[in-house]
Amino acid sequence: MKKGTLLLVWILSITGAWAQTQESLDLEKALELGLENNLQIKIGVENQNLRSLDKKIAAGNFFMPTLNANYLRSFSTEDVTQTFVSDPENPREIDAAKSRNKAYSFVGIYGFRPESLVTMRRLGLLEEISELEAKIIVENTIAGISTAYYRLILELQRFKVLEQTLELSKARLEIAQAQYELGGAGKRDFLAAQVDYNGDSSLLMTQYQVIQNARVNLNELLATDPGTDYLIQDSTISIGKTLSLGELVENAFLDNKLLLANQRRNNDAFLQLKELQAQRLPALNLNSSFNNSVFNSDAGFLIQNERQGLNYGGSITFNLFSGLTLNRRIQSAKVNQRIQDYSLEQYEIQLKSDLQRAYNTYDNNLGLLSIEQKNYQVAKENSEIALERFRLGIASYLEFRDAQVNLLSAENRLITSIYQIKEQEIELLRLSGNLFFTTSLEESTN
Repeated sequence: MKKGTLLLVWILSITGAWAQTQESLDLEKALELGLENNLQIKIGVENQNLRSLDKKIAAGNFFMPTLNANYLRSFSTEDVTQTFVSDPENPREIDAAKSRNKAYSFVGIYGFRPESLVTMRRLGLLEEISELEAKIIVENTIAGISTAYYRLILELQRFKVLEQTLELSKARLEIAQAQYELGGAGKRDFLAAQVDYNGDSSLLMTQYQVIQNARVNLNELLATDPGTDYLIQDSTISIGKTLSLGELVENAFLDNKLLLANQRRNNDAFLQLKELQAQRLPALNLNSSFNNSVFNSDAGFLIQNERQGLNYGGSITFNLFSGLTLNRRIQSAKVNQRIQDYSLEQYEIQLKSDLQRAYNTYDNNLGLLSIEQKNYQVAKENSEIALERFRLGIASYLEFRDAQVNLLSAENRLITSIYQIKEQEIELLRLSGNLFFTTSLEESTN
């Protein structure tokens, strides 16, 4: 009996230590920490920045001319022998004849290819896709943190249920011990009460481990130390307003980020085809340069030659034949476009199915909730009556234990049902593309 009492004191001291050492945490703060620290979100943002830079780089390459400045300075020393037509018999020999060359130029080139316009549209789409992918990561992070947060609340609630069960077992053990010592009951009833009490203590200790793992899972999503402890301020799970499947499906086809990303990938496949087809059109190249050069030499007819001036011109290039490579690339792009069409259609079917499955579970749990609430009240009253009857000695320990187990099962089913409704609510809002807005609104109104 003393060992059982010490065990209960130890368990209660653990819960007391939580309250003293933990930092307070609510869902709003958890989401704030997660969105600030989550590394996947940071990666998504950086990928979006890369897409934006790719678009700017391409714009510079496609629509801006290039201007290069060149400067040349060279020297040479040579032994020269020169034979002139006017005097072939007397060649001229110059030892160590020096020559110097100095030149600089500015060259501007502008080239325009028709597919550049399509390429820029494609890069704009890819930038939008990266932005949507970043939002998908944010939504998944919010959903994961919310689910892990409510999971931790569920495990804390189960811990309280087991605490209450242990208190009932302790009361039963004390009654059984008193009856045994007074000769009103056999030792068998006392030992059975001791076994049940130890079993309930073991369940409570196991539940403590489950809570610790639930905290680790939440800390992982918050990108904080796994051992960080938080005190959950509100240990209840509130259910939002009843969701409508029709509205969820309608919102999903407007706001589901993954669907929007797939639609843009479909458009990207179409633009890839147009980009290749545009390569059959002629390309325009314009060029202009300013040159200045000075050449000095100790040998030859010209002692100095200086030239400067502006050169300009243009060309039109038309691809007549490229070994059928372009045709094959166009055929490949058409196949890729069909694949994207199928993928988009497949995801739309999958999205409707995911919504329907999640809503079926959500609606079924809503129906079960009222049943579990009534069942819990009945089990609670029955347990109180069984405890009083056992205290008066008119009920057996089996009757009391059965009522106790029924109460534990009913309360567990009730809180689990509420959690499952909340879990499916989060999933439905995520699939409909309204999770972030709804979560922000819910937190601001609480």
